[in-house]
Amino acid sequence: MNKATIVGSINLDTNLRVHRMVKPGETIHGKEHYTAAGGKGANQAVAAARAGSQTRFIGAVGKDTAGKQMLDLLKEEKIDTSGVEIIENEGTGQAFITIDDNGENSIMFYAGANYAFGPEEVVKNSDLIKTSDFVIAQLETPIEATTKAFEIARQADVKTILNPAPGESDLPKELLQVTDIIVPNETEAETITGVHVKDEDSAKKAAAKLHELGIEVVIITFGAKGAFYDYNGHSELVPTFKEKAVDTTAAGDTFIGTMSSLLKKDFSNLKEAILYSNKASSLTIQRFGAQPSIPFKNEIK
Repeated sequence: MNKATIVGSINLDTNLRVHRMVKPGETIHGKEHYTAAGGKGANQAVAAARAGSQTRFIGAVGKDTAGKQMLDLLKEEKIDTSGVEIIENEGTGQAFITIDDNGENSIMFYAGANYAFGPEEVVKNSDLIKTSDFVIAQLETPIEATTKAFEIARQADVKTILNPAPGESDLPKELLQVTDIIVPNETEAETITGVHVKDEDSAKKAAAKLHELGIEVVIITFGAKGAFYDYNGHSELVPTFKEKAVDTTAAGDTFIGTMSSLLKKDFSNLKEAILYSNKASSLTIQRFGAQPSIPFKNEIK
């Protein structure tokens, strides 16, 4: 059983289903409205836990009803939440998600308490990091906190996985130098490297630029096409399982969390882990909601 520590965001998601995306200045009717637990960090933690990892979390919620709900849900997944700070005078993070009939989404994010913790809180929870196999982070929380977590992990020979979402064009070298695996989607890969990623050839060019920054393993997710990886001189686009998408909200988070449950620290089973994670994501997109859609280990076959 792998041990994974996630440093990241915890959100309450407000979801609105529509026939199509709204245009600027336009008002349209929604079909359905519901709330669900979310946040890229929390989604990845739930995916890791459901896939069999012993999972811990470092992050923050507000001292409010939403924060208590989100923490209770993480605890129900048997995730160690001892590293989650409860912040006075700050609201729990929220995301507002619109989903169309094709399952595509548009997300607006309010950070709230997610931006109220930093390197000091990470250092305070360094034992969670040092006793892990993998540390996972995204960009919905302060980069300084993520960098500190990855530095602690590197010193303890713990592998690091960075999901650079939301995409940023100017990621600090200090973070990239302590990143072992980076997992952007096509858009995020283009934002970071400047390479327009549209197929396997362009993905190789983007991967080369990321390797130049010191990152050992590059995985670029291509949605319905699958996931491309470039590692140790070998690259390949691993196809996904063809399923009709109703909601793609947590597909990438499911991929990353699930991968951390199976991947070996020497990356010797990288392709196998990607195939397994593709299967998990293909289940996620067939269901509505972020965390409610994430599959359990016995479903991933």
